[in-house]
Amino acid sequence: MNPHLLTHDTADDYVAGMSRVTRLVAQHLGAGAPSTGATVADLAPVVDAVDLDRPAADLDTALAEVTDVYLRDAIWFHHPSYVAHLNCPVALPAVLAEGIIAAVNTSVDTWDQSAGGTLVEQRLVRWTAGRIGFDEDAADGVFTSGGTQSNLQGLLLARGEAVRAAGTDVQHRLRVLATEHSHFSVIKSARIMGLHPSAVIPVPTDATGGMSLDALRHELESIRERGEVAMAVVATAGTTDLGVIDPISGIADLAEEHGAWLHVDAAYGGGLLLSLRRRHLLEGVERADSMTVDFHKTFFQPVSSSALIVRDGATLAHVTHHADYLNPRTAVTPNQVDKSLQTTRRFDALKLWMTLRVTGADAVGEMFDEVIDRAHQVWEVLLDDERFEVAAEPVLSTVLMRYRPEGVSAQDADSLNPRIRHALLDRGDVMVAGTVIDGRAWLKFTLLNPQTPLAHLRGILETIAATGDQLLAEDAMDELRLPFETLAARAPQGTGAGVAR
Repeated sequence: MNPHLLTHDTADDYVAGMSRVTRLVAQHLGAGAPSTGATVADLAPVVDAVDLDRPAADLDTALAEVTDVYLRDAIWFHHPSYVAHLNCPVALPAVLAEGIIAAVNTSVDTWDQSAGGTLVEQRLVRWTAGRIGFDEDAADGVFTSGGTQSNLQGLLLARGEAVRAAGTDVQHRLRVLATEHSHFSVIKSARIMGLHPSAVIPVPTDATGGMSLDALRHELESIRERGEVAMAVVATAGTTDLGVIDPISGIADLAEEHGAWLHVDAAYGGGLLLSLRRRHLLEGVERADSMTVDFHKTFFQPVSSSALIVRDGATLAHVTHHADYLNPRTAVTPNQVDKSLQTTRRFDALKLWMTLRVTGADAVGEMFDEVIDRAHQVWEVLLDDERFEVAAEPVLSTVLMRYRPEGVSAQDADSLNPRIRHALLDRGDVMVAGTVIDGRAWLKFTLLNPQTPLAHLRGILETIAATGDQLLAEDAMDELRLPFETLAARAPQGTGAGVAR
């Protein structure tokens, strides 16, 4: 018997080991800050000192080592002072499902490796399609590793449909339209597919930050006049910086008129599918040809859990390839590998299944609504605080602000705010994000923890202000010291501090 493999004979060791692991993680859940502020210089020597060719003495020694190289300095997304990126605290039923997924080690590529897992994933795909407004009998989809993969596959299907309609020689004339606020994976996908460097055409936005319908119409007509092919229009339902939702219904009208595939990137805003109060913000998604939904963002699932859902399941054939050793045409079906860019693939769908069965869809939707409510509350606080500038009113759960007290110029604020962010990161007690919009530096709250109260967020704003004031005071002291240092450098030898005699 090998004591290091999970089998019937090692079931007791499995129970004991998992108990130790869960206790270890539970101890760290009470961390006093989202980060320790550890740097690469702090951690690299610790990791590099581990001899991977010689195992630890026992499990407890290995777990202590994991604490040193990872857990102690991990970034804790559940902490109320973590308001940086699109990382969510996770639903407990989904965490429990992870234990099942890892132990069974199902791969949901073919039926003979997955069985019930295949059916669970397919049921969740149909359920998501129904929430979007697709015909569940015609729609289909597949779970993916994240929004980047979902967007890539959506655009691959768009290319397949464009080539089917216009012929194989159309590749160099294919164009994708998206705003400059769309996710960077749109441009990356075009590169991966070998499209022309100018294939992704940026569509200007309107005053709301969403795609301008007039500009989209102009770009589509220009493409037609140049003899190019509008392969796809990407509408974003929740931009990373502002959470803006493009006008999907109007975009759908124009995409249909010009024969372009409509892909909706709802990696962020997909949680609105479960909202009882804001579902109308996704009006028009039922007209999309494909849609990205990241469950590991606004459905509160552990990474990774995303999906690509398509209105017409037949279009998934553009990524189908039959291999005799895996999924021959005569194989028992259904086989999810026929629809996926991946072959071996975790049974991530079980996490969402467990969450829906234990927590419920309405409760998940309300959690997303709660963080959107909180974003609006923070925005209102900032409007009344003359020390801060604030960007547009939130649509989802992101709030952009910058610390600019009286007397600080716009240019100085552009320098100050990134320094505030890095100072907070160095301390580790608060983590905020940063971005640049129209050449100006902003700080960003990305709120995904429904249990973080407004009072705590007010406290973070005060921490930002205090940090900014400290940096400004240090700058003032540096400016005062500079003339004395300059005089000292110019002083003749032997004249002490450079005082004129």
